[in-house]
Amino acid sequence: MILTQFQSIGRALSTRGLVSSHSGNLSVRLGERLIITKRGSMLGSLEEHDLVETGIDRNDRHTPLASTELNTHRAIYQRTPGMAVVHAHCPHTVALSFTEKVIVPRDLEGMGVLQKVPVVRLSASSGGKTLEDLISDALSESRIVVVEGHGTFAIGQLLEEACHVTTALEESCHILYLLKASGPRAAVRGSGARLRS
Repeated sequence: MILTQFQSIGRALSTRGLVSSHSGNLSVRLGERLIITKRGSMLGSLEEHDLVETGIDRNDRHTPLASTELNTHRAIYQRTPGMAVVHAHCPHTVALSFTEKVIVPRDLEGMGVLQKVPVVRLSASSGGKTLEDLISDALSESRIVVVEGHGTFAIGQLLEEACHVTTALEESCHILYLLKASGPRAAVRGSGARLRS
């Protein structure tokens, strides 16, 4: 059952081009433990041996096999109500992360699913916080966060929920990207059209 969920979401992300062959990771919480994709696994073709169960608060003999993003997933489960995490490398979202501090969808679908999506980055003003701190803090206020130049982390009660938020954001960012490419006049027209509808 759990494997089937991981396979379905992994294939969806891979088919949509939201992860490369060996990038991205997925996890679900099971009490004080989590199941996470293995380091270097291919989300588009997951098998049972690609899933690793380990502790949320402590290491065990399986921990070294887990995704390199394990510490981020642990921080998210420790600080948010999320029961599932999807980490993807959505190309249009990553492109906008270099210029935006917050991503605000302009399309009706995106506006219905998302509000304002924070973009986090490590800087001198981070006050000694780690990237894991910044991500989990942002996810206590939003269902998805963008890490500048890296990708998205989304939470949900199920992997499917977190995947839905991820794909909705990428679609919104694709539209925003096209609007920006069309120039400022197109962006203004888009804003007016939204207000009239």
